[in-house]
Amino acid sequence: MKKLSGLKRVEEFFRSTGRSPFPFQREIWNAYLAGQSGLILAPTGTGKTFAAAMGPAIEIMDEAVPAKTKNVATKAPPLTILWITPLRALAADTVESLKAAAQRLELAWSIELRTSDTSASVRKRQKERLPTILVTTPESMSLLLSYPDSPTRFDSLRCVVIDELHELMGTKRGTQVELALARLRRFRPELRIWGLSATVANPREAASFLLGPANEHRSHIVRAPDDKPFAIQSVLPGRIERFPWAGHLGLNLLKDVITHVESARTTLIFTNTRSQSELWFRALMDARPDWVGDIAIHHGSIERATRQKIEQLLRAGEFRAVVCTSSLDLGVDFWPVEQVIQIGSPKSIARAVQRAGRSGHQPGVESKLICVPTQAFELIEFSAARHAVDHRAIEAREPVRLALDVLAQHVVTIAAGGGFDRQELFDEVRSTHSFAMMTEEQWGWVMDFAERGGPSLVAYPRFARIRRDETGRWTVASDAIARMHRMGIGTITSDGTIGVQFVGGKRLGAVEESFIAKLRLGDAFMFAGRRLEFVRVYQMTALVRAARCKRGTVPRWMGGKLPMSSSLANAVRLRLDQAADGIYVDDEMRHVSPILDLQRRWSAIPRVGELLIEQTTTREGMHRYIYPYQGRLVHEGLAAVFILRLARLGVAPATATFNDYGIELLSPSQVSLAEPEFRKLLSVERLAEDVVECMNSSELARRHFREIARIAGLLVQTRPGAPRSNRQLQASSELFFDVFRDFDPENLLMEQARREVLERQLEFTRLKAGLEQIAMQKLLIKECQRLSPLSFPLWAERIASQTLRLESSADRIERIARQLEAAAEASS
Repeated sequence: MKKLSGLKRVEEFFRSTGRSPFPFQREIWNAYLAGQSGLILAPTGTGKTFAAAMGPAIEIMDEAVPAKTKNVATKAPPLTILWITPLRALAADTVESLKAAAQRLELAWSIELRTSDTSASVRKRQKERLPTILVTTPESMSLLLSYPDSPTRFDSLRCVVIDELHELMGTKRGTQVELALARLRRFRPELRIWGLSATVANPREAASFLLGPANEHRSHIVRAPDDKPFAIQSVLPGRIERFPWAGHLGLNLLKDVITHVESARTTLIFTNTRSQSELWFRALMDARPDWVGDIAIHHGSIERATRQKIEQLLRAGEFRAVVCTSSLDLGVDFWPVEQVIQIGSPKSIARAVQRAGRSGHQPGVESKLICVPTQAFELIEFSAARHAVDHRAIEAREPVRLALDVLAQHVVTIAAGGGFDRQELFDEVRSTHSFAMMTEEQWGWVMDFAERGGPSLVAYPRFARIRRDETGRWTVASDAIARMHRMGIGTITSDGTIGVQFVGGKRLGAVEESFIAKLRLGDAFMFAGRRLEFVRVYQMTALVRAARCKRGTVPRWMGGKLPMSSSLANAVRLRLDQAADGIYVDDEMRHVSPILDLQRRWSAIPRVGELLIEQTTTREGMHRYIYPYQGRLVHEGLAAVFILRLARLGVAPATATFNDYGIELLSPSQVSLAEPEFRKLLSVERLAEDVVECMNSSELARRHFREIARIAGLLVQTRPGAPRSNRQLQASSELFFDVFRDFDPENLLMEQARREVLERQLEFTRLKAGLEQIAMQKLLIKECQRLSPLSFPLWAERIASQTLRLESSADRIERIARQLEAAAEASS
């Protein structure tokens, strides 16, 4: 019988699934077989996984020598494909998809998973022999490079696939991947590397990220036809409040959410924070107790085994709904999911596309996203997001540059993984996009830091992590240091966490230590979808029992609020520009028209080329509301700059509140400012100096330095049998900061901390661009008799953060909102 070619076997495999290969998949297979690397840009659910996997499969099948006897067992080929995914849930899903394909193709491949959850027995087996396809995470890939035999472990590696590439670009995990890929290219110069993404807006830079700047021009970028249909609709509240404030809708729309859940077989309900997911899950359970067992909650703080079980049952269609966070954002194929509900604004176009794509995860099938506002202005964001998605106005992801903390960790990893020549590793590191501009001096500093901890830590042997051997190669200083280093490999950092476990029972997950520290014996809180009663803390574990009461606080995790992206902000400005002419283009905009009409009557609706400034006097003082529409991170930096500059103008003291739309500046002074004063306030001159001064950059850098110190290896977060508390880590971090500041002022990690505060926390580049844009805009300065619909959410956000004795903040906000509603009725 004539042996079928690899391509014919793959085509038969596709026919057995009722499909045929897409042209873009064939293009990728041909490019791979021609020895090329590149980027696969294809909508969700169109077959990126098989596009990347089948090229190597065809190559191997065509090379295979058929066994002479049917009974002769075929040994699985050695490691051929390394598949990198950013999420463990996605890794498990990829393994199942590849296993099913290999079985249908009758390939004697071993396909395995390796993450931090992999059992010791599997790790031991993989240490002896890696599988044909290894699906793993960036952290586990670096871990593989840290073993002395790493140069020979990849002898047969042909292809590396980076899944969900956009999720890694712009993060230090991405930098970690870049450095690992550079090492693998040194081991295997003919290695082919392919990146997969549905939402990369800057493909050339993505190719440079994958292959290095020198090879970017040789990358093969394949775009699949982007005709994926998206249906984005909104839940419209029955009564629109003309003075909206954050969270005032939310759970009031619970009945509408339940109705939508009842209309579909399976629904994913996405929230933007873990706290929000806990609240919505509990509200659904209280409203529909008959759904016990039919709905579940899934977020990153829940115990891994529980999450895995939920994913399995979701894939099998056993759930009516799962309330989740970004833990289920990425490329996980849950075929039963018919619709996605988004609670609150997705805050970015890419996130809207990603989450919508979890439904209809098949070629040609419509992805359905139902948006639920938590405040009325989010309807404008939903309208803007739909327009941007239709036009595929996806945000670009910019790779991180010169993350020396990641490089310092990588140097020790490579030293433990067989050692290196100093010049060769420098050339290798400079071949990456992130470190292409690194100087000899910076490289020398990193080497000195890894060798002896720099000039200020030279007296402490544990910071001497690499040494030069008699041949001139650099290796790890000792086996003990190598073992300790492997425990800390990775760039994911978080606030100190503490486990949550039933007394004498199973572990539920982990919450931030700062939350548990505020609890007293008997306090109730909600976590993992349960009402729990706090018993005590024992060995970094919060012991709990089931609570009998119906109420409880919800843990708050750091970094909860997502900032609005620049692309979505621009789309919102376009919608407001239309509204300024009284044009309301869709149901969402028509629904908020009473709010915007009142805004126009009492103040103005800013056009694209205008900056609206409102000045309002109350018993609290003079309120100045400025609306740049740049997102909350930019507004945080602008608010601090404005406070500093107001003081220079003689307006002090002043306080600032900000959201995604604007900034409130409140001062006791009753004096209004005119355009010349506002132009000084909004000037781009001396911006960098003012940001450093007003934000107390050293304090911000001190807090941010803890993350850098952990990645660079200065802090050991976990020792065998001796986990360290958040307080211990913070104290150690601050000690290092003070030592470097006083005795090692040229320490590049200190400079990096300051730089990252400006770029990551304050988005300085975007902040500067925003002020440059404002310089060309017309200022609309409005003297308002009362709070406008646009200013009310900012006022309410400040009041909500206050502790009020005579009435709660919510009661005060609602009382003022009723007064403003009455004034609006009287003026209409």
